[in-house]
Amino acid sequence: MTARSPRVEVARAWALEERRHVGPFVTGDRYRLPDGSHLSWNSRRHRKVGRAEERHATLTHPWWQPRLLGWWIAVLFMIGSALFALGSFTPYANAAGAQAVGLTYFVGSLFFTSAGYLQYLQAINAPTDLEGSSTHRRRFLAWQPQRIDWWAATVQSIGTLLFNRSTFNALNAGLSAQQQSQEIWRPDMLGSIAFMVASTLAWMEVCHGWGRWDPRDTSWRIVALNLGGSIAFQVSAIAAFVEPQSGDLVNATLATTGTLVGAIGFFFGALLLIPELAD
Repeated sequence: MTARSPRVEVARAWALEERRHVGPFVTGDRYRLPDGSHLSWNSRRHRKVGRAEERHATLTHPWWQPRLLGWWIAVLFMIGSALFALGSFTPYANAAGAQAVGLTYFVGSLFFTSAGYLQYLQAINAPTDLEGSSTHRRRFLAWQPQRIDWWAATVQSIGTLLFNRSTFNALNAGLSAQQQSQEIWRPDMLGSIAFMVASTLAWMEVCHGWGRWDPRDTSWRIVALNLGGSIAFQVSAIAAFVEPQSGDLVNATLATTGTLVGAIGFFFGALLLIPELAD
């Protein structure tokens, strides 16, 4: 299987010395320049760090960058994660009641969807050259199946929409056990699968393969936390299956705990997105 070239412009005089890829997806290149120096391209860094002027801005106030898309992605994911964690926090659930908890989850899912779409925009509008100084006209939708980050962002956005549907339907307290299975559990399960796929793709993009151990790298910590959070969400979804006869969950405690652990993982993964902008 031949890896496809990244969608970035390089000078003809640059010699490609090394190409890293996962299956057909290019995740990193190393070039030798005519003067003998080297320049490396990393797909995640190229997308996340963005344009040259944005990289310069992060050096002044790294934690306050509301003009940057990456900053909003981090903040929206943190808010969504915090609301999911709150909804699965037993003292809050006992005090607020089922309806308030359901609304908390639904609002949190909207923040996830907003962040997911901004992440998709970030992927499809990445700079077109390695220096981050050249960009194309702003896109809102794009078909870029040769890129691993496009697949990760697209699949995760689909997952957030499924969570929207699941949490919205959960606000209806009058659903039968069969309806709960169809309208709440099924989209939750599919959304969790989508998050697993997206997080695995992001993990492979950073690791340039199935895995590596590099906790000093901010990007590695982010994708590790997100992958762990996705696994927890998946466990929660399995445990939340509604028994057709009794209407009870397979394991309500595990379902709640899985959501809490997943939300915490995504919260800290999102928090690290901000210092990643200045890496």
